[in-house]
Amino acid sequence: MSEQTLRIALNAQLLNLDSSYRSAGISQYIYGLLRHLPAQSKRFQYYVHTGEAKAVLDGMQRLLTTRHTKRPLVRIVWEQVVWPLALQRLQPDLVHGLAYVLPLAYRGKGLVTVYDLTFLRVPMAFRAPNRLYLQTMTRLAVRRAAHVCAISESTRRDIVKTLGVPESSVSVVYPGVDERFRPASPEALEAFRRRHGLPERYVLYLGTLEPRKNVTTLVRAYARLVAREPQTPLLVLAGAKGWYFEDVFAEVERLGLQERVMFPGYVPAEEQALWYSGAEVFVYPSRYEGFGMPVAEAMACGTPVIASTAASLPEVVGDAGLLVPPDDEVALADTLAHVLANREVREALSAAGRRQAAKFSWQAAAQAQVRIYEQCAGAKEGAL
Repeated sequence: MSEQTLRIALNAQLLNLDSSYRSAGISQYIYGLLRHLPAQSKRFQYYVHTGEAKAVLDGMQRLLTTRHTKRPLVRIVWEQVVWPLALQRLQPDLVHGLAYVLPLAYRGKGLVTVYDLTFLRVPMAFRAPNRLYLQTMTRLAVRRAAHVCAISESTRRDIVKTLGVPESSVSVVYPGVDERFRPASPEALEAFRRRHGLPERYVLYLGTLEPRKNVTTLVRAYARLVAREPQTPLLVLAGAKGWYFEDVFAEVERLGLQERVMFPGYVPAEEQALWYSGAEVFVYPSRYEGFGMPVAEAMACGTPVIASTAASLPEVVGDAGLLVPPDDEVALADTLAHVLANREVREALSAAGRRQAAKFSWQAAAQAQVRIYEQCAGAKEGAL
C-alpha cells in the first residue's frame, strides 16, 4: 500500500462544548478522539467540519460551519445538502461520519461511527422526528459504509444483529477516560463539600436525567433503603435535564424524598471528578448504553460502582463493580445497603475500579481508529 498522504474529512457537527447535556456522551467521544488522532500517524491529513469554534484541534484543519448546526433541522440540511457539495470540492480520500450519518448525495468512500441503537431498542426515549431520522439515516449509512465503528462489543453485536451488517465490517473503538478523572485530594474534597453544602457521605448518580437512564428505579430503591435505615446517606442525582426528565422529579415527590434527594443540575467538566471522588458509591441503573462513560469515569476516581446488567455496562465494569438487573429495585436496594455498610467492600471495589478504568485510553482509541483508516484506505475504490 502506498504511503502517500491521505485526506480524511470528518463530520463533527455534534461536537459541542457548551455547558449543557449536549457536551456529554457523543460530543465527549468525538473530542477525545479528534485530540489524539494526529499523533498516531503522519500519513493522514484531517479536515474537521464543525460548528464548534472553541475546540482545540491541533494537527487538524478546522472547516468551521457558519450555519447554526446545533439546531437539529439545520444540521440535517447541512449533512445532506451542504456537506456533499463541500466534499465534492475537497475530494477527500475518506469520509468519516462521526455520529450515525453519512451524506447520501456523496459517492466517495467512507465509514460511520454508531454509538448505540437506542432509537431502535428504546424508541420511546426519543421524540418522533429525531427517532425517524436516526432510524432511517443510520440504516442507510451502515449499508453504504466501507466500514462501521462501534464503541463497545455490545453495540457491535447490536449492529450486526439488528441492522444486518456483516461481522467483518464492524470494529470496536472503545472510548477513553480522560486523565482528569482520578481520586481528588482530601483538601480538594473538603473545599468542594463546603462549596456545595454536601455531607461527608452521599450516594451519586451522574448523567442525563431521561427515561433510558432508569433513574426512577434508583429513586424507588433508595426509598426502600431509607425506610429500612433512616441514616442512609443523601442521594445526589446530578446531571442536565434530558428528554422527559419530569418523571424523576415526580417520583421523588411521590415518595416524599424531597429532603433526602439533591438535584445539583448540570455538572461542569472541571467539577465532575470531585463529584465522583466525594461519593460513597456511584449508581448507574441505565436500561441501555452504548458504553456508559460515567461508570468508567467513576471507577477512575476510585469510587465503588453499582451498575445494571444491561447492554454494554457489564463489559465496561468487568469484575470491578457490582451488577444488578435494571428493573429490580429490591436487588438494587439490597446491593446499595451492602456497599454502604461495608468499608472493606468499598475499598476492594475502589482499587479494582481504578485498574479496570485504566484499560480505556484515548491513545488506544485513536490507534484503533487509525488502523481502520489504514484498512479502508487500502480497500478497493468504490461507493460508500
